[in-house]
Amino acid sequence: MTWFDESRLDSETALASADLRLRYLAESGSRVRREVSGAADAIAEAVGRAADSRPRAVIAGGPDSRLLRAVLEPFCPVPFVAWPNPSLPGWAGSLDLVVVLAPDGSDVGAASAVAEAARRGCQVVVACPPESQVAEHATGRWTTVLPTETRDQLATAVTVLSFLHQVDLGPVATPDAVAEALDDVAISCGPRRDISINPAKMLAIALGDADPVVWGGSVLAARAARRVAESIRRTSGRAALAGDAEHLLPVLEATRPRNVFADPFSDPAGGDRRPVLVILDDGADDPVALAQRRALEQAADEHQVRVEYVEAEAEGEVARYASLLLHGTYAAEYLRLGLVED
Repeated sequence: MTWFDESRLDSETALASADLRLRYLAESGSRVRREVSGAADAIAEAVGRAADSRPRAVIAGGPDSRLLRAVLEPFCPVPFVAWPNPSLPGWAGSLDLVVVLAPDGSDVGAASAVAEAARRGCQVVVACPPESQVAEHATGRWTTVLPTETRDQLATAVTVLSFLHQVDLGPVATPDAVAEALDDVAISCGPRRDISINPAKMLAIALGDADPVVWGGSVLAARAARRVAESIRRTSGRAALAGDAEHLLPVLEATRPRNVFADPFSDPAGGDRRPVLVILDDGADDPVALAQRRALEQAADEHQVRVEYVEAEAEGEVARYASLLLHGTYAAEYLRLGLVED
């Protein structure tokens, strides 16, 4: 039987066993700074190439192309397409800008897309390790490689967003603000802060005997919700859902009333894990999103479903997205740490 032992979250021995994973999370802010600083010269080169004319459209490829779409669609002055496939749309050509995120550098699909874009004469900006398969295919007169080294998807995306802002194709994306937001989460959610004042550990405890239902109201918060649910599934092996409100409401409404007399050890049926609604709040005040949030909260209240809130108050949409994502990822790691088997 698997159960959650919250004492492990403050145990020196248990925390030491997760030191490498937690240290990687703590270094999230420094990776953003390192990537943007290391790519500064290449970004300037790409900005210089793009200064003459505005592209007809922007095509984004790679594993985090949908993050770029979430950030750019409300602001980009030209059509924007997220295209994570190994090829390009049939209409892509020399008038278009192709941006590829390949933090790993060995992605065959990304390499294929970069080679095809260069062959068609597109302006290409690719963020990848300089000595990688993708970089080898990034050859061409109108191709710029933004060198990366950390293999961090978020840091790579922030590097590309910095370029897109400088060529007036995206909103303000200040790398320092993103890095500071990540540092703030690392401080508040770090392993040395005990359960009573550590929001990520408290969230992990709330999820210890539950199946999370994660929701974010804005486009970026919804993106963070999907990534957090992925982290929870990966670290715990449990079901974790993320989606639009209309997809999550049936899950909450189907929850049976809580049996206060159920013994989870002697009554397997009574000990089934119940959902917990996790709301990622980035401060967006869209009326539709607020109405959806109220509907979810009302359904949770009517069916005795616990609600947990993760809030981000950083400066800028991308910084708030990064804050929500790292907070949820810390909670997923603490959930992994606390789960033990008899």
